[in-house]
Amino acid sequence: MARWTPRPDGGRPEGRECVHIDTAEPEATPQSVVCRQCVVLGHDWVALRVCLTCGYVGCCDSSRHGHATAHFESSGHPLMRSTEQGDAWAWCFVDELYLQPCDVSRASTD
Repeated sequence: MARWTPRPDGGRPEGRECVHIDTAEPEATPQSVVCRQCVVLGHDWVALRVCLTCGYVGCCDSSRHGHATAHFESSGHPLMRSTEQGDAWAWCFVDELYLQPCDVSRASTD
């Protein structure tokens, strides 16, 4: 289970907290390996994000439709993470804050 903590640079002033960290499901299983809404529309995407509440997979805001953000707006699920290889971050839509795995410093020294 990935545990999350605010990233030191967080994109926000030092000391800002995320009250949603404990709502993340233990490694919410992605529901797909594609943005299903983009597939239906016949469009490509730039990168994918997975909801840490339910596992919904949607395209990022740099993509044509921003389905990950649209999922947050319709569901209220606050946390998503990148599915891109090598990425180790998550985002809280509500607190507008980047998160990192709690063990990120340990993982980088192994």
